Amino acid sequence: MHPALSVIIFSTTSGAGYGLLALLGILTPFDALSQDRIFGFAALALALAAITIGLLSSLFHLGHRERAWRALSQWRSSWLSREGVAAVATYLPAGLFGILWVFYGSISPIAGVLAALGAIVTVCCTAMIYRSLKPVPRWHNGWVLPNYLLAALMTGALWLAAVLQFFAPRPAVTLLALVATAATALVKIGYWRFIDGETATSTTASATGLTNSGPVRLFEAPHTSENYLLKEMGFQIARKHAAKLRRIALTLGFGLSFLLSLVALLTSGGLAAAAALLAAPLGMVGIFVERWLFFAEARHAVTLYYGQAAV
Repeated sequence: MHPALSVIIFSTTSGAGYGLLALLGILTPFDALSQDRIFGFAALALALAAITIGLLSSLFHLGHRERAWRALSQWRSSWLSREGVAAVATYLPAGLFGILWVFYGSISPIAGVLAALGAIVTVCCTAMIYRSLKPVPRWHNGWVLPNYLLAALMTGALWLAAVLQFFAPRPAVTLLALVATAATALVKIGYWRFIDGETATSTTASATGLTNSGPVRLFEAPHTSENYLLKEMGFQIARKHAAKLRRIALTLGFGLSFLLSLVALLTSGGLAAAAALLAAPLGMVGIFVERWLFFAEARHAVTLYYGQAAV
């Protein structure tokens, strides 16, 4: 599949924002975080800014952006529509939670939990957009949903630990970032092993209904030049490049972020702050590369009609 930059920015940035919002909504009402108003403003502003930037970037992938609102009407059957509805709805409790906290110094457990639930549901809907696509076997499996949820938790926890360094550092939050980073890495490695070892579910023979007619091969290309389907669905990345990018994602997104978070946990003062502030953006870079690969390594069944042997 062709990795659309706007969609990658959306899923990476909004995922971090929703992860941060969920942690704020769950942990703050139970006094697990600083309840300082300035901290609340900084953390919520960061979360909502990341969410909004991500959602706006997703619009650039649309052919007719002026019709984007129509996607919200298909929530009964479309995970994309459910994602849009959940994203818009999450702003309401998140806004109320922020207003009460920042302007009135009141922490609302109900608004916080509702904002957190909205964030989690939105990330789940984003993952299910891909998880539900049967023509793309590398997405239609049980690894996709936990990967999206853990990536959001990881990046959200890394940013929360970084912001807390300026107010009241919480070792428990840094420990959570460590655990989330390790868990995300393990799930991502499991996903890569799964797609590397999967057996083809569709072939040219099954796609054409000629499974009992012996070997089937393409006689003539459907088009003499590249078209939309080939551009969007027929993108392929060389195995050596994919392996290199996987190592970059593991090193930057997981390895260095984990080590820097460990430094932040075991030290204090300027060193801890610097480590936490460096771990968060490195985690984002790693997830960005991982998300690019998520699209680049996927193969759509339609490519069977363009010479692909199996998917």
